[in-house]
Amino acid sequence: MGVKGESDMATSLLRRKFAVQKGDESVRVIAITSGKGGVGKTNITANLAYILSKMNKRALILDADVGLANIDVILGLTPQYNLQHVLKGEKTIAETIVRGPGGIKILPAASGIQEMTDLSRGQKLTLLEELNSLNEDVDFMLIDTGAGIAANVMYFNVASKEIIVVVSSEPTSLTDAYALIKVLYQRYAKKRFRLLVNMVRSPAEAKEVYARLSHATDHFLNLNIEYLGYILHDDKLQDAVKKQKVLAELYPSSVASRCFASVAEKLCTEKREDYEDGSIRFFWENIINNDRG
Repeated sequence: MGVKGESDMATSLLRRKFAVQKGDESVRVIAITSGKGGVGKTNITANLAYILSKMNKRALILDADVGLANIDVILGLTPQYNLQHVLKGEKTIAETIVRGPGGIKILPAASGIQEMTDLSRGQKLTLLEELNSLNEDVDFMLIDTGAGIAANVMYFNVASKEIIVVVSSEPTSLTDAYALIKVLYQRYAKKRFRLLVNMVRSPAEAKEVYARLSHATDHFLNLNIEYLGYILHDDKLQDAVKKQKVLAELYPSSVASRCFASVAEKLCTEKREDYEDGSIRFFWENIINNDRG
């Protein structure tokens, strides 16, 4: 079978198997990314997944941070296997996924994730079949990407319909976030970005950070970015990290936990048209079609 035939078969197979619908809702696939490391992206991913689960939403985390893959560390988990074992045919995805607090599911992909940009069509179809074999439904798939503009970071951001860019008030965080957005917009034609401002002292500070970045993207890129919300600085976060617990589980009434809950509620109450095509089908269709080989 020729290259085009394989691609058409892959796309057809995926469309049949990943048109996942539950009532009027599609499965949401959201990349949580940043231009700079150290802005709290992984903690945000873990806490949002936990709170979504408490809202009776089924959440799956794909750990796609190559350099600092540590979702398992934050959650106090010790996964034996990861996505590389699936691609090698050694384990199924069902055997690879580990359970976290609140019933959230984690697909560890720390080892060998760089190879995702060079998967063969056969490997992609293997991955597709494995995902289809998973009998558990998912409402939200949160992808904890790496930071910056490296190829593997671009790979998962481009494949996702929804992108949340995490920034702090540090000037370097803003300049790096701008660089990330610029590359995704100009090189990959991504047009929708939602900003989540982390570790701020007040809502006013968060709005100021958003205004600065929004002004830059509007002025230099002619691109409007959306304001998703903010997470307040919380001294209890470090205590939760040391105890390898999710902040929202350990201190549900803390200031940051309330912020996480507000963001999660916003995601849950959005109208369908606000995230059209942000589905697992869309994500894996891009994974298969964005083939280098």
